[in-house]
Amino acid sequence: MIQLYDDERLDYLTMDEGLQIIQSPSAFSFSLDAVLLANFASIPIKRGSILDLCSGNGVIPLLLSRKTKGNIVGVEIQDRIFNMAERSVELNQLTDQIRMIHGDLRNLKGELGHSSFDVVTCNPPYFKTPSSTEHNQNEHLTIARHEVLCTLDDAVKACKLHVRPGGKVAMVHRPGRLVDILATFRAYKLEPKRLRLVYPKKGREANMLLVEGIRDGKADLHILPPLYIYNEDGTYTEEASEIIYD
Repeated sequence: MIQLYDDERLDYLTMDEGLQIIQSPSAFSFSLDAVLLANFASIPIKRGSILDLCSGNGVIPLLLSRKTKGNIVGVEIQDRIFNMAERSVELNQLTDQIRMIHGDLRNLKGELGHSSFDVVTCNPPYFKTPSSTEHNQNEHLTIARHEVLCTLDDAVKACKLHVRPGGKVAMVHRPGRLVDILATFRAYKLEPKRLRLVYPKKGREANMLLVEGIRDGKADLHILPPLYIYNEDGTYTEEASEIIYD
């Protein structure tokens, strides 16, 4: 029996109730961006090695375990949230496939090696570090959302360090950082190959982006069709529903 602490709860991660995840409203609960990234990333089905950086409570490694038989490693810097992820992996009896690491993505070369993974996924903090007066009163949320312990450059550099030549890196972020993201990918020889913008509804501005690059790849960026999340009546679009409830 997995122990829950403080305000933690168990949520079903898939509609068939095949996966459960430990969540906490005061520490970390996953959001749509993680689900979209897990769906967007090009994952080897039969074998291979996948690294997920900024794993939070382990949502992306858990979701990817439904898409691949490959080995998955997740990295999370916050102790409490890492512990939630580790217990979620144990709860779902996936310890043979998923390994969680409590560590700083800037200092994992010794443990993870160089050019060791076929695919790297990353859901990094979105916002440049504000002054301390602008930080969220909840330290867990501040670290998850703002570049306090990890900048965009740190995240992309780690992706490049650990993905093999020809391997793929997939990231979810905000459209306002698009130029920064593409420039940083290229600076670290991750050539952007697929880009998709996510919109809450038709006629609204994009509020998320998904991007995938190949290490040492050739320039050839494909702009994918837009992804709309909601219909005008507030229900999920058919495509969004398939992704969320798959």
